Amino acid sequence: MQSGDSILVTGGSGFVGSAVLRALGGRGLKLRALVRASSSRVNFEGVDCEIVEGDMADAAAMRRAMAGVRWLFHVAADYRLWARDPADIMRANVDGTTAVMNAALAGGIEKIVYTSSVATLRAGDASAPVDETAPLNEGEGVGVYKNSKVAAERLVERMIEGAGLPAVIVMPSTPIGPRDVKPTPTGRILVEAAMGKIPAFVDTGLNLVHVDDVATGHVAAMDMGVIGERYILGGEDVSLRQMLADIAALTGRKAPTVNLPRVPLYPLAWAAEAVAQITGKEPFVTRDALDMAAHHMFFTSAKAQRDLGYQARPYGEALADALAWFRAAGYLK
Repeated sequence: MQSGDSILVTGGSGFVGSAVLRALGGRGLKLRALVRASSSRVNFEGVDCEIVEGDMADAAAMRRAMAGVRWLFHVAADYRLWARDPADIMRANVDGTTAVMNAALAGGIEKIVYTSSVATLRAGDASAPVDETAPLNEGEGVGVYKNSKVAAERLVERMIEGAGLPAVIVMPSTPIGPRDVKPTPTGRILVEAAMGKIPAFVDTGLNLVHVDDVATGHVAAMDMGVIGERYILGGEDVSLRQMLADIAALTGRKAPTVNLPRVPLYPLAWAAEAVAQITGKEPFVTRDALDMAAHHMFFTSAKAQRDLGYQARPYGEALADALAWFRAAGYLK
């Protein structure tokens, strides 16, 4: 990427998308963000970019957004583990990706970084951190979000092979950090724990990474990534127990010590989802989340470190930054 180049970031108002825009700042690039009319503009504060309103499924809006664009970051996604209508998640992540990639081909985009997820990898039976060589097949994921990301990633791969789509695939693990405005499912856990509302834990684990490091990895993938390759952008493997203890230490609370078995929690998840169907508010615990918690979702970023020069700061810094932002933004009441 050179000074004067035009870049489009889909989902630029979101958690990862806004971090990508910031990572691109200061390089003399012409930045453009595609956002829905209903999306918050909070994350554009301090970012010099053109905002184009439109839905990914709107062909005319996509043509406007891609006019004169040389490079594309397709970051937009529906990152929810539950929806009143699960088809909404599948439409956003699969149909939306289809529309964006078709528009990119038609518009002659030179290179694309597609934001997938480690959710597309087979972590269930792993005895060691998983790398890019363990992909799930379509339909093998737990829940609609994972299955939507698997289907979208396989779609992109087919278009790379069959249509010459000039795309590099990046796979963030679990980003945390500032500007998680919705917040994400993991951000919700951070907020609830920081307010002392999570008195116990289940035996599971995540790979946690600062969102700004994920964004830097996106830019490195555009600069150095090989078309058709996949790169995990992760941080540190952390047990849920450790994460909650670290949150407690940062907020002056007592760390939870009760280790709950998952199975007795399923009736609670059923009830929470039933209430959510009425209220429309995403439940804090879901059956899919409990299914995922059966495994330690640990990953390695060795390939991105080797090929892209990718580095992630210590997880504790990401956690502290996330909590500081949630506190300043008024989430920790």
